[in-house]
Amino acid sequence: MARNNSRFKRAYNEALEICRAIGVGRELPSEPVLAARLDTSRTTVRAVLTRLKSAEIVDWRGRRKIVLRAPGRWDRFDETELSTMSERLEGQFFEWMLRSDVPPDTPLNVSALARRFAVSPSGMTDVLRTVAQFGLIERHGTRGWITRGFNRDYAGELSDFRLVLELDAVRKLCALPDAHPIWPQLDEMEAGHRALLAEIDTRFHDFSKLDERFHATINEVASNRFARSFQSVISLVFNYHYQWNKKDEKPRNETAIHEHLDYIAALRSRDAANAQAAAIRHLTTARETLLRSIGAER
Repeated sequence: MARNNSRFKRAYNEALEICRAIGVGRELPSEPVLAARLDTSRTTVRAVLTRLKSAEIVDWRGRRKIVLRAPGRWDRFDETELSTMSERLEGQFFEWMLRSDVPPDTPLNVSALARRFAVSPSGMTDVLRTVAQFGLIERHGTRGWITRGFNRDYAGELSDFRLVLELDAVRKLCALPDAHPIWPQLDEMEAGHRALLAEIDTRFHDFSKLDERFHATINEVASNRFARSFQSVISLVFNYHYQWNKKDEKPRNETAIHEHLDYIAALRSRDAANAQAAAIRHLTTARETLLRSIGAER
């Protein structure tokens, strides 16, 4: 899948959330504002609006863009369509590492992995080179690879690094001007959380994707290319364990939603110390949840 097509699909799904938050009968913001909020070009925004119009979600006439109906799940692009082939392969490899509980110092056979993931050996090697930067595998000799293992130590170190990255993003976010698109994005995030909370008895399993989007929205403010590369593995590890550890899933997710809402309120206060304290409270809970899930698996 072409990278630009993935970008369009992500932008379209984000636009659906904006339509849901704004509400039926109300007007979407201007194209420049949408481009900023979707972090994409105005050309992509027009393509998104064209699809929204054809789906009869938005009545788009000139500068007026009125929401006609609330989007449903069926309107969204599936998550499997939102990434490039290399991103999907990396995700599949990470999931295999996490689900298979591959012990440290296990040799990796590139040819066998290539067959498992239906990719060429050279393509598999490219994936392994990318994954190696996250510390789960490393080079062994000139051609081989071995695992370093996913365990409580790795999870703890990853959680600590996540906290450092997010606290930096929070500090920068609190200093942003009123006109920055992060503030309406937080409004949309709050609306999404309250909608999920109202249906928590039947939709609690939807939290993992909302959690991923929430933290991505905050961390994107930092605009740090190195941090961004690590966000993918952070999201994958935490959300994998949210999805596969079903113990106390509903109360755990309900607690996290309330922590997110407190976090959003603290961000809106523009008080960096207050917002960072809310971030620490929530990320400490997430760390404990991750470590418990690993303990339950072992």
